[in-house]
Amino acid sequence: MRLLALELILSLLDVRGHIPRFDDFRPAPVAPAGTARALAAVIAVLAVLSLAIWAVVWLATHLF
Repeated sequence: MRLLALELILSLLDVRGHIPRFDDFRPAPVAPAGTARALAAVIAVLAVLSLAIWAVVWLATHLF
């Protein structure tokens, strides 16, 4: 009964025709390997920089 009510509401609002079916979706293009490698390099650089800043702040708070 709930599904019938939901179907009725969707048909009254004219939303039913706008719901895509599974076969309407196309697979997304695969990113090239260079993009993944560049993203990994950026993440590694940001991690090293954040650790360096953390170490400087830790040393500053413990030495002074």
